[in-house]
Amino acid sequence: MDRSIPDRLLHAADTMSGALAALHFPPPVAHVYDPLQYARAPYEAYLRRYGGTRKRVVLLGMNPGPFGMMQTGVPFGEVHAVRDWMGIVAPVARPAHEHPRRPIEGFECTRSEVSGQRLWGWAAQRFGSAEAFFADWFVLNYCPLVFLETSGRNLTPDKLPTAQREQLTGICDSHLVQALHALQPQWVIGIGAYAERRLRSVLAAGAIDPALVAGLQVAQILHPSPASPAANRGWAEAVERTLAPLGLLPAAGSHAEPVAGR
Repeated sequence: MDRSIPDRLLHAADTMSGALAALHFPPPVAHVYDPLQYARAPYEAYLRRYGGTRKRVVLLGMNPGPFGMMQTGVPFGEVHAVRDWMGIVAPVARPAHEHPRRPIEGFECTRSEVSGQRLWGWAAQRFGSAEAFFADWFVLNYCPLVFLETSGRNLTPDKLPTAQREQLTGICDSHLVQALHALQPQWVIGIGAYAERRLRSVLAAGAIDPALVAGLQVAQILHPSPASPAANRGWAEAVERTLAPLGLLPAAGSHAEPVAGR
């Protein structure tokens, strides 16, 4: 394990989080949560346990869901997957200005993040152990912030007003560049169209080391959100159809085991 990689990833995350804290988001945003602040302990544990080597594949999500990373600090961090499959449990505090309909319960959260259940359930079924998956793969989110409207509804970064969206993407783009330099992947795969667009924008801007870009390939998989009719018709099968021709999947079979709690 290269101990410098988690240190670099954590420094990049802290820098991004600090810069984002200086931004102001007007209505319809009523509350902003940053799990890198109040759930930093499990995020650091995730980086140190599974982010210590260069990766062949990095999966890039958009931003936290209300019952995933928002609760556990881990991307797509459905509680059962993080606690029982990854073996990560760490203290989670609470944001200063909590929405009454979106309390932070950390690892005591009993609601399941469907996107995380699908993503990590697929990883467990296909790779078996978390150690096998993270040997060559890693998962990051492009933006760490959760935006909540007055009603408690989640507002995704692409729906922000233009001025705030441009400020946010400038900061998150910088973090993405630093993360890719640390992980040195051969593939970066956007989980959904937004993540792929941000990745291609960063590549087009020329901010990534040309030596890394020369060997970097980009793809997109279907986002596992339950808001997607296509994902609800069989997300794992759709992902397999996308990834199989790219030669990225291990052989299915003997090592497969379900995520605890399924």
